[in-house]
Amino acid sequence: MAVSTGATEPTSPAGAILERLPLAGWHRRLVVLVGIGSFFDLYEVFLGGVLAPILAKEFSLGSAGKAAVVASGFLGMFVGANVLSVLADRIGRRRVFLLNLLTYSLFSLAAAFSPDIGWFLVLRFLAGIGLGAELVLVDTYLAEFLPAHARGRYTAWAYTVGFLGVPVAALLGGKLVASAQILGIDGWRWLLIAGGLGAVFVLVLRRVLPESPRWLESQGRDDEAVEVARTIAAKVGRPVSPEEVPRAGPAEPEKRSTVDVLRTALTGTYRQRMIMLLIFQVLQTIAYYGFGTLAPLVLVSKGFEVTESLGYAALTFFGYPIGSLISVPLVERFERKWLIVGSAIAIAVLGIVFAAASAVWLIVLAGFLLTSASNIFSNAFHIYQAEIFPTSIRSTASGVAYSLSRATSVVMPFVAVPLLATAGPVAVFGGAAFMILLLCLDVGILGPRSTGLTLEAVD
Repeated sequence: MAVSTGATEPTSPAGAILERLPLAGWHRRLVVLVGIGSFFDLYEVFLGGVLAPILAKEFSLGSAGKAAVVASGFLGMFVGANVLSVLADRIGRRRVFLLNLLTYSLFSLAAAFSPDIGWFLVLRFLAGIGLGAELVLVDTYLAEFLPAHARGRYTAWAYTVGFLGVPVAALLGGKLVASAQILGIDGWRWLLIAGGLGAVFVLVLRRVLPESPRWLESQGRDDEAVEVARTIAAKVGRPVSPEEVPRAGPAEPEKRSTVDVLRTALTGTYRQRMIMLLIFQVLQTIAYYGFGTLAPLVLVSKGFEVTESLGYAALTFFGYPIGSLISVPLVERFERKWLIVGSAIAIAVLGIVFAAASAVWLIVLAGFLLTSASNIFSNAFHIYQAEIFPTSIRSTASGVAYSLSRATSVVMPFVAVPLLATAGPVAVFGGAAFMILLLCLDVGILGPRSTGLTLEAVD
């Protein structure tokens, strides 16, 4: 099925058309539209940390209750990452893109009107299912449309849009908590309403998205794949005639069970990559989500009031979109695997500084620098995980591995929140730093190169 792009790297007929296109307004609109969708995933992920201290007062929660608030959404995301990422390889990227936001928006709106903590946890879990595969699909979808020389840079732009959701969650949290009620509805409930209504808006916009031509090829739908690629080429202003389409033998549709797909991911060339990614996803949860979900609780443990802690957390959380913006030139300039390692080491060092600091200025500065490093790290690994598997198993393999990060996120609050109360923040972040060093060894030793290569060449 592979053909030459005209250089030395193989690709597919539809892939060859996409690789040769100049970057244009069509690509930028695609990136923004996909990035806005990721906004709600990231908003929801960090909303748990914002809501935990608020609901602790609302429902008189102890350490276990606060941990459950954080964990409930992640548990749903674990289920969604496994189920929806598999569906994306079976029924297509576009359909699942619509399904996941529809599920999230419905249950997020329902959670806003939870009568008690029990209903809240159940509905947060169901909303989490909808978002479980969102970031995996962002990675997969953009990787399959964008040319190799700009794949990393444009994916980083999409996440820069998405990560605005993190400081928005903290800022809205601080503002709405200060307001007892708005239109007769408790302030914290508006945080969930905002997420649900916003997702409905993006759901409408996403209906214009095309199906991935590379996925169509993996299903043996070659003519349809080429037609979609030619339509995109025409919109970009570089129409491709039928005679200009690169030739290749007809592809056999790959109708395989999930077990067969995972067996492929664990054999031959891909086994080392899958093992690396499985280990990585467990460890990166501690490196990345640990700070975002625990920061407001750490600040409360340092003696700040809830509203103060959310205000300071919001200042540190601005590092997320800024770090994502900084990553835009870096993800193409440096090999992705080494960018992951370098930024992870920065997270480990800055986490300990944040935990040990007592002066407000140092807490905010260390937190800001940590979140900036976190999003260089995050963007690099999201781009990376979508590049190292073939199209027919890309969503399933990266989604199943990514689900481990969500599973770890379920367990982490029940360990970290009590440990925070008994041993203090330095012990929590010191343990996290050790896990990060293991992560660096994992990626450095087992991870393949990918920067600047077509997807088929990485395969």
